[in-house]
Amino acid sequence: MFSVIFPGQGSQYVGMGQDLHQKFSLVREIFEKVDNKLNYSLSNIILNGPELDLRSTKNTQPAIMTIGVCIFEVLKKEFNLDLNKAGFFAGHSLGEYTALVCSGALKIENAAYLLSERGKAMQDSSPEDSGAMTAVIGMTINEIDEEIKLLKGEGICEIANDNCYGQVVVSGTKSKIENLNINLKSKKKRSIMLPVSAPFHSSLMEPASKKMKDKIQNTNFLLPKPNIISNVTAKEENNVDKIKLLLVEQITSRVRWRESVEYMIKKGVKEFIEIGPGKILSGLIKKINKEVEIKSISNIDDIIKYYKK
Repeated sequence: MFSVIFPGQGSQYVGMGQDLHQKFSLVREIFEKVDNKLNYSLSNIILNGPELDLRSTKNTQPAIMTIGVCIFEVLKKEFNLDLNKAGFFAGHSLGEYTALVCSGALKIENAAYLLSERGKAMQDSSPEDSGAMTAVIGMTINEIDEEIKLLKGEGICEIANDNCYGQVVVSGTKSKIENLNINLKSKKKRSIMLPVSAPFHSSLMEPASKKMKDKIQNTNFLLPKPNIISNVTAKEENNVDKIKLLLVEQITSRVRWRESVEYMIKKGVKEFIEIGPGKILSGLIKKINKEVEIKSISNIDDIIKYYKK
């Protein structure tokens, strides 16, 4: 059994999808659909930048989704590869929206709109420079929880992403995150402040969650095929109303990526196919389980490498 996985924020780069856009009319049509829905040329930002515009959360999120869908559709329509026979689809944070589009549960135009609004809402939830995120290297979830409990003073400090063994992202109030880093450094533990503009996947994102609730509820969803693993529950969800509720909850909740991958492996998945820019998820899976096979597809060369007729 195989699973298809879709990356989240941080995998973007200017020029992603350029080769696909030049070669395939269906990719140009997907770009045009997204541009028309958003009423501006996201495709120009994706292909030409500037990088600062692409890194703006309201652009980053629909951009990564768009590239993932383009690659998926090229594999399906140009290479006759039926990835919907997968055991599961899963996406990291915004990647869950890419998974929903590719599973037939959500129209790409609606996903682009929701992700752009999600990006704006997440950005607006935290005053500039008041929030931060840090990646903690080489510690377990339980060890990090204990360190968080030791922090004094006001503010929020919560685990945002359980990515893999030895890589956990913590999110919260900037002062509290900085104090966590100081404490970890004093104990010769390694942490890296992330270049993000808001404390994603923490309770500080509650205003964004509230803003997105009606937008998600008022969007038409179908049942995905195959089932999609939720970031919030780390298991498959096959009820449309529950999927919508979890997408709202996902904004403030921990991304349980390690648990999601372990769940899929436990269910019999032996191969993962990462579709989208970069190879971040492939790297994480290698740290979770060295036995499974991993393919990473972000351009035409990758497609030819694995699936040339």
